[in-house]
This record gives sequence, structure tokens and C-alpha cells, in this order.
Amino acid sequence: MQTFEELFNTLHRIDKKGYKAYKDIQGAYRGEDYDLFVDYVQGDPFAAPSRFRVRVENTFPLWTFENKSREVALRDFLTRAFHRSTRKYVKGNRGTGKSGNIAIDRPGQEILERTSVLIGEDFVEARFMVGLPAFGRKVAGHHAREMIEKELTLIVQEGLFFESLNEDKLTEHLFTCEDADELRTKLDDAGLIAFVADQAVLPRASGVDQRPLKDAFPFEAPESMRYNFSLPHREVSGMGVSKGISLIVGGGYHGKSTLLNAIERGVYNHIPHDGREFVVTNYNAVKIRAEDGRYIEKVDISSFISELPQNNDTTRFSSDNASGSTSQAANTVEALEAGASCLLIDEDTSATNFMIRDRRMQQLVPKEREPITPYIDKVRQLYEDYDVSTILVVGGSGSYFGIADKVICMVEYEPLDLTKKAWKIAEEDSEIRRKEGGETFGNINARRPVGQSIDARKGKKLKLKVHGVNALQLGTENVDLSAVEQIVDSSQLNAVIEAILYAKKYMSGQTMQEILDTVMQDVNDNSLDILSNRKSGDMARFRRIELAAAINRLRTLKVE
Repeated sequence: MQTFEELFNTLHRIDKKGYKAYKDIQGAYRGEDYDLFVDYVQGDPFAAPSRFRVRVENTFPLWTFENKSREVALRDFLTRAFHRSTRKYVKGNRGTGKSGNIAIDRPGQEILERTSVLIGEDFVEARFMVGLPAFGRKVAGHHAREMIEKELTLIVQEGLFFESLNEDKLTEHLFTCEDADELRTKLDDAGLIAFVADQAVLPRASGVDQRPLKDAFPFEAPESMRYNFSLPHREVSGMGVSKGISLIVGGGYHGKSTLLNAIERGVYNHIPHDGREFVVTNYNAVKIRAEDGRYIEKVDISSFISELPQNNDTTRFSSDNASGSTSQAANTVEALEAGASCLLIDEDTSATNFMIRDRRMQQLVPKEREPITPYIDKVRQLYEDYDVSTILVVGGSGSYFGIADKVICMVEYEPLDLTKKAWKIAEEDSEIRRKEGGETFGNINARRPVGQSIDARKGKKLKLKVHGVNALQLGTENVDLSAVEQIVDSSQLNAVIEAILYAKKYMSGQTMQEILDTVMQDVNDNSLDILSNRKSGDMARFRRIELAAAINRLRTLKVE
């Protein structure tokens, strides 16, 4: 390992040379406060920035990372601290392109396991991007030295040492995450699929800002649905959503979708003061919606759609341009294949004919002429046959009242338990529709992806690119993931795209579920770094659900 003085001598030597001379600084350097690793040097000031790492002595007490929950929260806290320090100390704008920038992965409201900061017994490592400065395409060596010697040193001193951080805020961060994890583990034994704490703030600042809405009504559980839990660092009380079939009803703009959105994001932990710290959901709950135009490859949707015209086989249904109903059927079955424990559905984003066929339509178009069996006739079977619950927002159809286990009515953001009233309405209503779903839900057939059908090359080079949280590019294929609503961070997609390539080695006759099991076990045993040899700091933990969703939407995907 070289010294910092040797690094600075190299920067002096290459000053004003062509930009590619920066390749000479690639390597490892030992400094007084930290060790520096220059893993990758960009070839152009307009290219993706260079990848740097720093390692410092671990000065954190053992209690701050003694279990997985606290370790993840500590790494998240340090990532945020490092990011704040870059905003404070980095001058930026040193010449051409991305010159002068130092940036670490920036977390949102969720606490996710990331590769941006790693914790070992004796070290803390931060991974970040550096835009090496240039004027035109000439090395600005003296500016690069200033960035490393002054700015980076201040960032490291302020952001990575226990003594430099606010211990009260750190403790709050760790204990909030640990309590949320503990609460999630208690759901199953309590017979719950989700929990929403009293005083939670569910509305967000805007559709593009996940911070809490100021002056929003705090949540308060109806007494008939109240649960109390003792957690390691506090007692919490709130509304428990039981396993089975739960409806969220109410007038427009009264908070139905807001509640469902909080529940769907409850699969992740949230930072203190987010308002949803103790809105927790079973980790394998999946948001389902219609997705017109999506690609489908040999999915058995026969539980919902069968006997299509021209004898099209729906036990191995394929489409390059699926309709609303067939896409929602495929999304449902694929989620079950990936291990979903609960389906979260909003009437507003569903195909109407997939959700319901009322009595009048049944009379006009008899079942023998209608290939679609609506969700209302399968939802109970799904729970009884596969133990998969449903939480459903409905605003226009009361037909679900009679099959619901619980009906939550939102009135000006206040939840009311109207289950008994809904049951009474269903019982007294003479307009009873006929059930069309048969006696069982049906099979969830195992599919076996073909690894050779996944190609990340564009020409002779690998092409991997992520577009926010909505899309990724794999080779020549652009994969639309805008309907996969529980991807909350682009860094999750950075990891997913690497995981797709990693999963290819297991695609030799294994089922989709076996592939997902193996990939996720490898990640659990070895960390996200096993997916890539780049020592990248821009990956975040994803669920098996999202990995499956990305693979299933590859238009090149073939299944045996």
C-alpha cells in the first residue's frame, strides 16, 4: 500500500496531462486518518464518476452493531452522515463535466441494507463516487489533491467516527429500526398481516416527495381492531389487519389509497420522524395491479382465464401485449410463484372485469361465454388453499362485503370498523350474484426459465443501466418496472440488474422458486457484494418479489 504523499506526487506529475493519465492513481493508499482505495478511474470527465473507498478504524461500541437490525441501521445512519458532510464540504464545479463532485448513495425515507457503508469488527468502509477534476480534458491535479487532502478528510472525520456523531440521534435511529423489525416478527403469531400504529402520519408531502405531510391527521385505531405490542425499546398500540380478506372502503379523498400505500411500504423500515416508523407489513406482501401491454411468458393463468376463443392455452399463456385483465392475472400468479403471502390491490389500478362481474352482467353474458373468472370468486379460495391474504381498496363495488373478514371504512382519514354493518348489507341484499370460481383456486405451476434467453450484451459489451425506480436496460432490452410499485430506491434496481445476471448460472432446469431461493440465500450468506465484483457502493437490498418481477418482464425471457 502506498502513502498519501506518493498519491499527491502522482497527481502533481500528471497535472495538465490528458485525462486518461488519472489511471495512474488507481490503487491503495495509507493515510493518517484513513486508508483510501481508488478502485476505478473514469476515462473522461463526462463519464460515470470514479469509484473510491475509504476505510477507518471502527470506533463504534459493540452495542451499535451487535445484531443484524442494528448493523443495517448503523450503516444507513453513516451513509446519511457521509452524505450530509459532502453537502457541507465539497466545493464542486471544478471545471469540465462532473469535475469536483464527491457523492455517496443517498437514502430516502426507508432504512435499507446498502453497500455504501460496510461494518466490520475493526473497520468501517464507505464507498462513494468522485468526479476527478479537469479543465477541458486535461487533468486538474492540484484540485484533485485539494479534494482528497482537505474535503474528503473532513467528510471522513465528521461522518465515519463514533465520537463525531450525535449519539442520541444514532441511538434513536438504531432502536427505531430494531423495534420495527421486532414488530414485524410478531405479526404472524398475532394472526396479522399488517399493523398501523396510533399517531402514525400516513399522508406524504406529495406524489414525488415521501416525507410526511405537515399538519396531517394522526392515525388512531378503532378499538375493535386495536393491538398492543411490547418491543425492546417501547410499547406500541395500533390497528392490526388480520390475515384473510380485508377491505378498505370510504368516500373519495378520505384516505383509502393513502392507507394502502402506507401498508405496501410497510415491508421496509422507516427513519425516525417519518410518521410510518411503526407501520409494518408482512415482508412478502405484494402490490398487484393491471399492466396493459406487458410481456408474459408461459404463465398459468387458468385459475382466472380459461377457454379463450381459438382454443388458446391459458395454462401456458404468453403475450407480447397483454390486456388489463390478463396482465393482472399474470401479475397475481407470478407473485404467488415468487412466494407472496398477501396481495395488496387498489380498485383504481385494477382491470374492472378482472375484479368483478355483477349479477346483471352474469344474466346478459352467461358464464359459458365469459372466459374470465373474476377475483371476487377466487379470493377466498386463495386464502383457504394457499394461506395468501388480500387487502383490497374498493370504492365502487359492495359485492365484496359478503366475503370480507374485515371492512375498514376511512372517514376523513379516520379508520372505522364497519365489518358488521357491511355483512348486514350483504345479507339483506337480494341482488346476489352467482359464484363462478369453482371449488378450488387451481394450480400454481412451476416454470423453469432458460438462462440463455437472458443476454446483457449490446454488441460486444455489457449494457446495464437503471432509470430511477421505473426501468432498467439489460443489453438491448428496456424493462418497464413502473407497475412494480414496491421498488422504492434506484439502488435496489442496481442490485436487481446484477442479480439477474447472477441468477443465470442457476437457470439450468431449476424452477423460478428454486432460483429465487438460491440467489437470496447466497445474498443472505455473503452480502450483496456477491452479485458483483465491482465493490460498488450503489446497491441496496431488494426482495425476491422484485427480482422475479424484473426477470418476468424481460421480453427475451423464455421458459421451458
